[in-house]
Amino acid sequence: MNRLSVRLILAFTLVTLVTLGVVAVMTNLRAGEAFRLYLAYSDPSRYEPLVQTLVSYYLSQGSWEGVENLLERIDSTSSMPMTSRMRGMTFPPEMRLQIVLADAEGRVLYDRVQRRTGRRLTRDEAAAALDIQVDGELVGRLVAAVPIQSAILGPLERRFFDRVRELLLAGAVLAGVLGVLLGVAFSRSLSAPLQRLATAARAVANRDFSSRVQVGGSAEVAEVSRAFNDMTAALEQAEGLRRNLMADVAHELRTPLSVLQGNLQAILDDVYPLDKTEVSRLYDETRLLSRLVEDLRELALADAGKLQMNLQPTDLGQVLRTTSDHLVPAAEAEGVTLSVQAPGDLPVVQADPDRVAQVLHNLLVNALRHTPAGKSITVTASRTDGGVQVAVADTGEGISPEDLLHLFDRFWRADPSRFRGERWPGGTGLGLSIAQSLVKAQGGRIWAESTLGKGSTFHFTLLARQGE
Repeated sequence: MNRLSVRLILAFTLVTLVTLGVVAVMTNLRAGEAFRLYLAYSDPSRYEPLVQTLVSYYLSQGSWEGVENLLERIDSTSSMPMTSRMRGMTFPPEMRLQIVLADAEGRVLYDRVQRRTGRRLTRDEAAAALDIQVDGELVGRLVAAVPIQSAILGPLERRFFDRVRELLLAGAVLAGVLGVLLGVAFSRSLSAPLQRLATAARAVANRDFSSRVQVGGSAEVAEVSRAFNDMTAALEQAEGLRRNLMADVAHELRTPLSVLQGNLQAILDDVYPLDKTEVSRLYDETRLLSRLVEDLRELALADAGKLQMNLQPTDLGQVLRTTSDHLVPAAEAEGVTLSVQAPGDLPVVQADPDRVAQVLHNLLVNALRHTPAGKSITVTASRTDGGVQVAVADTGEGISPEDLLHLFDRFWRADPSRFRGERWPGGTGLGLSIAQSLVKAQGGRIWAESTLGKGSTFHFTLLARQGE
């Protein structure tokens, strides 16, 4: 009873029955009134003697002045010869004709019914009116009828009226049945998409994120279906990323732990001597573990929206030069030229200088990993609408269009075998993801452009301080 389809069927049935009931009552009343009105005004030719009497009056008087005196004298006795033979109907002796006389324009001169002179003839009166003509000219219009009351209905008329009622009742029953059937079909068409949604939602609750629902039904239900499909697609993607993340984290943690465990076991077995060289190698692995854990922590904070930011007016040019200077010795050791181009008229940005330095450090380390000796890396800053844009451009190997789409994915590498290369060992594959999270947290955006074989350029923007 609490199901939507049942409620809709009951609602449609109730509305149909109430509507049919009201229509039946109103139709019965209106039909009876219309039928009595028809009988009252039927066969107006029977009143031709009265028309001739009025023509004679108009000829003798030259106008309708005083005609009310003539019409008031026309009582039941004088009117009965004209009305006594009307399809078997009988009238009481005291019955008087209902007479309305109007001039040629339809303005009422005499009204025995409503006693309202000066009004215009109604549409029913105009339809039943007899024209009064003198020498071919319309001089007036006569409306004559018997009183509308049940006594004028004869046996044939009553049978006809009963037949009309039977037909109305049969039509109402048929319409009610059709209305209920249509209500059942319509309610099912409304509830079916919701049932499909419920089934798919239960599948998603059981972690089947591949479930989709057919988009259909009303515009609102179709919109809900599309939103549900978008949600399940996003959940499916998020579940895939979560699984990949867990696998990648396990892999990244396993590698240094395996090195630590193996080397320590070799030392315990006296395979390796316990000297500073071996301890230094183990220490490097612990630093990698520490970096990986710290990177994961920062990404978790960024995903939760709890990454701490100390936003303040910042001289971006100074931050770029200071951060780059720290990596110049490493770049020179690799035979790579590192330069900074930051004009002195850059606007002051509203940013966290430490986080900006971290973003730039990650981008520079990434560039150094992929720039061979003899090439260069250039850091430039330029004014843009509402802020400053920083570009880190290298002349290295470049990135393919397919790989460019995944640059900021976590643990993604174009060439996983190069992850722990000789020049820059210990990368976690999270540097660009962290850079993206830090830039977004400061109201900016980050993206990359590259041509395979010619180098890559990473851009990020920061907002200027208000008033700059």
